[in-house]
Amino acid sequence: MKGLLRSAPIQWVLARLVQGYIELLISTLQWRSLDAGPAAPLLRGESGFIALFWHGRIAHAMACRRLLERKPRAVMISLSRDGAFIADAALSLGIPTIRGSTGRVRDGVDKGGATAFRAALAAIDGGAVMLMTPDGPRGPRETLQLGPVQLAKAAQCPVVLMGLAASPALALKSWDGGRLPLPFARAALCVEGPLPPPMANDPAALETTRIEWQHLMDRARRRAEDQLARA
Repeated sequence: MKGLLRSAPIQWVLARLVQGYIELLISTLQWRSLDAGPAAPLLRGESGFIALFWHGRIAHAMACRRLLERKPRAVMISLSRDGAFIADAALSLGIPTIRGSTGRVRDGVDKGGATAFRAALAAIDGGAVMLMTPDGPRGPRETLQLGPVQLAKAAQCPVVLMGLAASPALALKSWDGGRLPLPFARAALCVEGPLPPPMANDPAALETTRIEWQHLMDRARRRAEDQLARA
């Protein structure tokens, strides 16, 4: 069954289904909050930056496309076969993709990390917002990995953390605890940042930044969920 689902024709069909569903969400989600707040000048400016959101909220992030207006963008998606149809759907929605991961090498195999890292730096240098899931592509769930911190350090660019929520939404049986908003659902986006990039390059300093961003990512998610609870 997995082999069938990963065949090229089925992947093409899945990509079209995802594209169509995201377009439906873009048209129907009722955003209770879609305000970048302090990050708004970055969206209107010409400089690139990094925006992070949890892997389980990919559908939410793609559905708030109008927040980015005319800002150039790119999204990092893993080289896995499961990521292929997501990358295809993203391209169909006008979001350029970078295939790979800034995460660590697994079992001695580089999952496109070095190439993806260089491509992400080039996108940021070109003025794009680099969209990333800091717990992807394999988790642990909602645990911020060091890769985005290292990328921000190398690019010396600001970082925006996105908290996303929607109700009602389907709970998916996936490693990331994914949530799929239903059409006409209420949705909320809360932003933390922009945050400055780390300056020091020693492991202890980078880990301190990672922990701080982890805390702020969790707070952004809770704020988005609280917005819906009060609505």
